[in-house]
Amino acid sequence: MTIMNRRRILGAGLGLGAALALGACGRESGDTGILRVGALGKVSALQRDPHANLSNESDFLIASLVYDPLTVPGADPTVQPRLASAWSADPDQRRWVFTLAEGAKFHDGSPVTADDVVWSLRRLREIGGESKMPVARPEDIAADGPGRVVVSAAAPNTQIPLLVRLMTFTVKQGTTDFSAAVGSGPFRLESYRQGNARLVRNDTWHGPRPRLEAIEVTMFDSVDAMSNAVLGGQIDLASNVGAIAGRTAAGRGDLQMIRRPDDTAVAIAMRTADGPFADPRVRTALRLAADRDALVAQAFSGFGTVANDILGTGDPQYAKDIPQRRRDLDRARALLAEARFDTGATYQLFTKEEAPGEAESAKLFATQAREIGVNLEVVVQESGTFYDRTWLHAPLYTVNWGTNDSVLFYASKLMVSGSNRNETAFADREFDAATATALGSADPAADARAGRTVQQIQHERGGYLVWGMADGIDIASSRVRDLPTLGGFGRVQLERVWLT
Repeated sequence: MTIMNRRRILGAGLGLGAALALGACGRESGDTGILRVGALGKVSALQRDPHANLSNESDFLIASLVYDPLTVPGADPTVQPRLASAWSADPDQRRWVFTLAEGAKFHDGSPVTADDVVWSLRRLREIGGESKMPVARPEDIAADGPGRVVVSAAAPNTQIPLLVRLMTFTVKQGTTDFSAAVGSGPFRLESYRQGNARLVRNDTWHGPRPRLEAIEVTMFDSVDAMSNAVLGGQIDLASNVGAIAGRTAAGRGDLQMIRRPDDTAVAIAMRTADGPFADPRVRTALRLAADRDALVAQAFSGFGTVANDILGTGDPQYAKDIPQRRRDLDRARALLAEARFDTGATYQLFTKEEAPGEAESAKLFATQAREIGVNLEVVVQESGTFYDRTWLHAPLYTVNWGTNDSVLFYASKLMVSGSNRNETAFADREFDAATATALGSADPAADARAGRTVQQIQHERGGYLVWGMADGIDIASSRVRDLPTLGGFGRVQLERVWLT
């Protein structure tokens, strides 16, 4: 077995003990406080099963504090231990062994065993599919002694520890009723009612002792309602409230605004297999039509950064040397003429009000595209309709993605020709080969070269127009300390938060 060191994200061989010792340094006395957290959700979408699709952020927040996943997001490295204290792979990068943390117990006092983890991961694979548990079959997950779990990938894959972050929630073997929510996480469920929950500190957690006595989760069905609650002092923390509420909080001494960079990629997916945008010259023309600075300034109210048509801007191996694409209307018009693009027709650009600024960006881009002769009709859909009818099928639509710290995650999940979530119907043999090489390489230099090729192809002829990265904007009481600053769903890691 060899300990992997790709991007340092897999350098967890030091074990959980050292990490916990570091995390435990500092404040150890005066532990107190109840944190009141607001999270978005709808009663119609409530879900208690941690292995199901947790579309409510309130449900996901609760699950992430009550149940332990194998790994969680980190800053550097981007994968940190949780229930798994260390992991390693064989030379082929297919057989991954996860060592479980010593002393891990469920909230009822029973020990967490490898059999519990195997049962949970197999159930996750059955319910959530390969996108949530990256193995071909549930049987590819097995115990290897009392404290070790083996995950066998169908193909070489250096990304396994990253792919299981904040997804692999462990429950007791055989559990199908989750009303009691018996997990092994840093907090245990005391009460739950219609998406609202009270979680109390788990004093026997195997990780650093949480500072808070309790976390009270209140579900809100809109960002406006949640923003008003934190501005009015009814809650202490509201995540992803957007720029307007953030600016309001920034001017008040009793509140703080937290900006989490690289939080959400907002992009336009252009279908490459057929239709009006199949010609790569047309796709390049649309990219050249985008005024990225204006999109960031208006759609994100300036709380974001310009992107360069590559997903994975938070990746330590993101290719910053690829020149930033800038607006060039003359070149865009010339490319459309070369491709004989029909500028007399009107094309639909589908969008949804899901990520902050997503629908607004579609309308603004439609205005910008008219300057090169491309007429776009923006169609705003409900999320349910969008995913049922538009996603994976329409020629042109907006998308948004969080946890934007792995180029290869997006390449393997969204762009290789065999993916069942290939949003742009992209099929490129050179891209597929480079992705496979990068995923299977134990040589950092070869990995870097292949990863660079993946990004260059995506930039030159891929199906995405990735114009900007939105900051995550959270508002909190000035009393709240050590809030997460990672982009994406790292914001739910509240176990180290404390109150003054």
